[in-house]
Parts: sequence; structure tokens; C-alpha cells
Amino acid sequence: MDFKVTDIAKFLNGEVVGDETITVNNVSKIEEGKPGTLAFLSNMKYEQHIYTTKASVVLVNKSFVPKSEIKATLLKVDDAYKAFASLLDLYVQAKANNKTGIEQPSHIHESVSYGENIYVGAFSYISSKVQIGNNVKIFPQVFIGENVRIGDNSILYAGVKIYDDSVIGNQCILHSGVVIGADGFGFAPQPDGTYKKIHQIGNVILEDDVEIGANTTIDCGTMGSTIIRKGVKLDNLIQIAHNCDIGDHTVMAAQTGIAGSAKIGKNCVFAGQSGMAGHLSVGDKVTVGAQGGVLKNLPENSVVWGTPAINLKDQIRALSVFKNLPKLDSELFQIKKEIRKLKNPEN
Repeated sequence: MDFKVTDIAKFLNGEVVGDETITVNNVSKIEEGKPGTLAFLSNMKYEQHIYTTKASVVLVNKSFVPKSEIKATLLKVDDAYKAFASLLDLYVQAKANNKTGIEQPSHIHESVSYGENIYVGAFSYISSKVQIGNNVKIFPQVFIGENVRIGDNSILYAGVKIYDDSVIGNQCILHSGVVIGADGFGFAPQPDGTYKKIHQIGNVILEDDVEIGANTTIDCGTMGSTIIRKGVKLDNLIQIAHNCDIGDHTVMAAQTGIAGSAKIGKNCVFAGQSGMAGHLSVGDKVTVGAQGGVLKNLPENSVVWGTPAINLKDQIRALSVFKNLPKLDSELFQIKKEIRKLKNPEN
């Protein structure tokens, strides 16, 4: 699909500097630009590439002043990075919305209700009493269990698995391999050393505008719901255990693990490979550094790191001591040696 640079400028409220008749049909990195593509420059570390790029159009900030001739057409906007993100959103939506209809073979139970302009890919299975909104895209090999509800404009990419009774909000995106509603890890130890399964009879609720990365899993509640609230963004390979409650607009990077019944506030950030023990609470706007392990409740606006996770400044001071331990140990040994000499001068 071709886009006129003038139409893009109108969408972004930008200014075209150069050939106003040019069109683009894809995007590219500025250093790998190709004719017919649009690139962007927001980090001036890459400025040298704008003078040699083969991209047809380059998004730049309005404040950008070139140092030499540029062959590409410039599209000047207030914030090139945000503008590029908006364009990618538009591009993906246009691409996804091209797909409509129900491919075969696929199975849709006769009791399923669905809205307009839906797409169901081949080999998908949609169980009884499922409700699907308008403009939903269900890619091949998706499984949807009984009594699931899916809101408008949501996308389920290939291989997504949705267990019974789950609720998916509007404008949600679930990437390949996501599993929603699998059993929580509940087992009762028995006197003979075995474990008895505790059946998980709750569900999962995803509110609107949630995006979940590939192969991330969210367990159903033992009773009640595991809730992922509005605007949450989860990276790939994340585990959210049963009965967790993840607050609005919280983000988590890959390989984060949250244990059962944990409650996390709004606008929190969990960096890669971080984790949180069960039955704990974290306030709003908390940041947990990479590989941080939360083992106690945290008040709002905390910034923590390490395992156990403590205040970032304290952790940095502790690490500065830790890295000097070999030197300190050597000095301590020398001090002990000197003390022994003072006590026993003849030796």
C-alpha cells in the first residue's frame, strides 16, 4: 500500500521539505534505507546516515538543521520518535484490517456470536458461547475456550490459547504462543509426601488496551480473577500467577515472574528477569531494576534493585563495598598480623 508524503504530513501535522509528490510503501532504519521507504532521525548519534540514506522520506524534528545536502525528502514534526511510533501504529492497523472472513478448515461453534469485519484464520477452534466483538482478528491455530468474551478491535496472533471463561477487552493484542487462563500452580502437600491438586476455578480478565508478548502466560484465579488492568504492556516470556492484580499502564520486560496473589499498582516498571514473591503489594509508580527480587511490600514511587530488592541508592553503595571485599579482606588480614606482633613482640 502506497502512502503520499503529503497525506502522512497531514496525519502527523508536519511540514514537507523536498519532493511533495513522493510516495512510500514501507519503513526502514535510516542506516539501511531503501527507495520507497520512510525512515526517522531522533537520536543525533545517527545524524551522519541522513546524508547518505537511500530512504525516500526521513522524519526529523522541526529543530533539525542539516549540515550538508540531503537527497531524501524531509518530513519535519514536533517529535520524530513519537511521530514514527504513530505511523507504525497506523501501518500495522491498515495491514491487519485487510484481513476479513473465515478461512477453512476452522471450527466455530453454532452458539458463537461475533461482530462485523472479523477474521478467523485456518485451523482455529472457537468453542461454545464465545462472544467476539467487531473488527477482531484471530490468526491461524488459535484456540478459544467456552464462554470467552473478546472486545472490539483485538488481535490474537497465531497459536494463542484462551481457556474457558476468560475476558479479553477492547484493543488488546496477544502475540503468538500466549496462554491465558491456564491453571495456577496450586498443590497441597500430603502426609505421604505427595501433592494433591487444588483445582483452579477462577478466570483471567484483560482490560482494554493490553498487549501481551509472545509465549507469556497468565494463570487463572484459584477462585475469583487474575486481573490485568487497562493499558498494561507485558513483554515476551513473562509468568503472571493466579489471582494477581496488575495495575493500569504497568510495563514488564522479558522473563519477569510474578507469584500468586501479588498486587501491583499503576504505572509501575519491572525490568528484565525481575520477580515478586506472592501475597505482596507494590504501590503506584514503582520501578524494579533488572533481576530485582521483591520480597516485601513496597510503597509508591520506590526505585529498587537487587535480590532482595532494596532502595537503588543503598544497593549501589552496597555493591561498591562488595567489589572491594578482596582488598578489604587483605587489609584486615594485615591488620590482624600487626596486632599479633604488638601483642607478642618476641614472635
